[in-house]
Amino acid sequence: MELGVAVPTITEAVFARFLSGQKSERLIAAKSLPQPSHTLSKADFQDFTNAIADALYASKICSYAQGFALLNAASIKYNWDLSFADIALLWRGGCIIRAQFLEKISDAFRRNPKLPNLLLDSYFTEELNHLQQGWRKVITVCKQIGVPIPAFSASLDYYDSYRQATLPANLIQAQRDYFGAHTYERTDMSGCFHSNWAALPKGNQSK
Repeated sequence: MELGVAVPTITEAVFARFLSGQKSERLIAAKSLPQPSHTLSKADFQDFTNAIADALYASKICSYAQGFALLNAASIKYNWDLSFADIALLWRGGCIIRAQFLEKISDAFRRNPKLPNLLLDSYFTEELNHLQQGWRKVITVCKQIGVPIPAFSASLDYYDSYRQATLPANLIQAQRDYFGAHTYERTDMSGCFHSNWAALPKGNQSK
């Protein structure tokens, strides 16, 4: 929060740990909250299993992208002058993480020491492009059958948000203008605007 860097995969992993600890409440909820009727067929099971590997790898890439973005923000704010290529190799050699693709991360930062986000490196861009079909399939199916995958979902939302030039968050300005006349900016012209929202046509409203 202090550095203003989005790390949704990391935070969702923490929140999932909190929910895991609420065992007594979940036992009650399991009996009272309905389960979706949709199920995964045996015919789709193998394809789904393969897609899980894609979803896991894609989510890991996003997790590391967020972590290094956070380190980058801290390095700038506190004048640490961190070498992210060296940090990746340090983790690879002597940390509990030791993921093999840390070498790919190190390569990315050696190609561009000022890289703002791993998602912008050509190697990881191509990897995510290859992985995203299976990634999206896993999340869609899990939502249909009611299986919680908070880190996978947060990772895909991060990826989709990061690649958008315009985000739905712009609507928040309009909402704030509606209840507090805070004005808003438009995407089609420059300047600040205020609308009398109550006087605008509401269109067809169903009862």
